[in-house]
Formats: sequence, structure tokens, C-alpha cells
Amino acid sequence: MKKGQLLYEGKAKQVYATDDPDHVIQYFKDDATAFNAQKRGTIASKGVLNNAMSETFFRLLEREGVPTHFVERLNEREMLVKKLAIIPVETVVRNIIAGSLAKRLGLEEGRALRAA
Repeated sequence: MKKGQLLYEGKAKQVYATDDPDHVIQYFKDDATAFNAQKRGTIASKGVLNNAMSETFFRLLEREGVPTHFVERLNEREMLVKKLAIIPVETVVRNIIAGSLAKRLGLEEGRALRAA
């Protein structure tokens, strides 16, 4: 599959056209942001890990009968996916109380969260 023009770039990935109009290539970046993008940096191999984790989650979902847009992992940073219209949802997972969670709930920053 040939990678074509850049269609989209966000905080964590880039999306490229392919020679198949029904598929795109997602490239996972090492960029990181904090404090609503006021702080920016790079985490070495973050994109490699995000690509591997995404593949794992998509395969688990598909194994349980939940269809996804995942087609195949192309290399350590890229995956081939079906072209789709995205629903913008963001999920933040934390092990300690920080940022907006502390503000919204009035909890002390830095306190560890316990499993329910």
C-alpha cells in the first residue's frame, strides 16, 4: 500500500491517503502535550508503543465481535485502517489525581487512585 498525501495531523498521529480510496495510513508520533497543549515535548518511542497498544485493543474488540476500522499493522509506527468519519471522543486514564480531575472534583493532586 503506497502512502500518499497528508490528510490530517493531530497531537498524536498523522493520517495519510493511500492508493485505495477506502483506506488510510495512521502514523503514530512521539509528540506529547500537557496542560491543554501549553506544554509540549517528545517522548521517545511513544508512537511505537501507541501503535502496538492500538493494534492489541482493536484485535481484542474484534475477537469479541466489535467491528473496528483496523486492517493491519504495517510497521512499528504505522497501521492501515479503513477510511471513516471520526466521532471526536477523548479518554484520559490516570493513576493519580491531577489536572482537571482534581479541579472538577475538588480532590488533592498527587493522591493515588485505587481500583474499584
